[in-house]
Amino acid sequence: MAETSASKLSKRIQTDGSTHYKSATAPASAVEGDIWFDTSSDRLKIYNGSSWVLSSAGASYTVDFLAIAGGGGSSRDIGGGGGAGGYRNSYSTESSGGGGSSETSLSFEEGETYTITVGSGGAQVASGESNDGSNSSIIGGSVSITSIGGGGGGARETFNGRDGGSGGGSPYNTGLTGGSGTANQGFDGGGNALNNGPGGGGGGASEVGADNGVGTGGDGLASSITGSSVTRAGGGGGGAAASGPAGAGGSGGGGAGGAANSDGTDGTTNTGGGAGGGGNNSTNGSAGGSGVVILRMATGNYTGTTTGSPTVTTSGSDTILTFNSSGSYIA
Repeated sequence: MAETSASKLSKRIQTDGSTHYKSATAPASAVEGDIWFDTSSDRLKIYNGSSWVLSSAGASYTVDFLAIAGGGGSSRDIGGGGGAGGYRNSYSTESSGGGGSSETSLSFEEGETYTITVGSGGAQVASGESNDGSNSSIIGGSVSITSIGGGGGGARETFNGRDGGSGGGSPYNTGLTGGSGTANQGFDGGGNALNNGPGGGGGGASEVGADNGVGTGGDGLASSITGSSVTRAGGGGGGAAASGPAGAGGSGGGGAGGAANSDGTDGTTNTGGGAGGGGNNSTNGSAGGSGVVILRMATGNYTGTTTGSPTVTTSGSDTILTFNSSGSYIA
């Protein structure tokens, strides 16, 4: 006698009373042990008492990333511009910072948690050495990606521009130098060529900061990982001397240097832009812009399980997670 649909169904019902679901959205009022076939991603998931997780680990899928660290801060009184945060990119053969090539896409393992850290910008200082930006990273399983925080801008007559993802610019004073960028992440800060110009510009993802004859921050790089082209990781401009102009910020969020008696401009939030240096007789430096981490994957692979409230968008057949603050993603 042929087996009926009813008899087949009876074999699928577990003796512990757990419930089976099949839908495109997560079932409400689930209890631990319930099973759900997610038709939006064609994945089998189990409710663990607090969230739906994939039923097994081991399989993997490809994820593209853009990871930008926090930009460097700056000092007052003809300070150098802060360097942009380190810039690493794997999407669509786009370049990484510092003249680096596009990196290899990541391989995420199903069920693994990937911790996303978004670096803060270097805080402003009223005196003393400038603050570097903080690192951004993607860590989990076999994945370890770190972008280095931008170097703080040099402080007048005392401190060189600091090394970082991109280097901080030289301050106003002969004999001091710009900081070095990190290979495949960013460029050097501008050096000291004149003793009557603005501070040197902070390095950007796509070019060296200008020396203190001009003081312009290095430009950033454009990426279309979110579906539209956005430029990020520009270096900060150098602060002005007693007369003459300040250095402009580099494209991609670099803050402008301050005019005489004026503080510089902060780097733009979530671009990794460097801070603009303070002008002659200014009272404060400026803060670097915070970084950002962006993940892009096939929508069919996206699990929907995150912390930290990333912005979730789609482009074509892909889902994009934009982390403007730290969080995590469970693959």
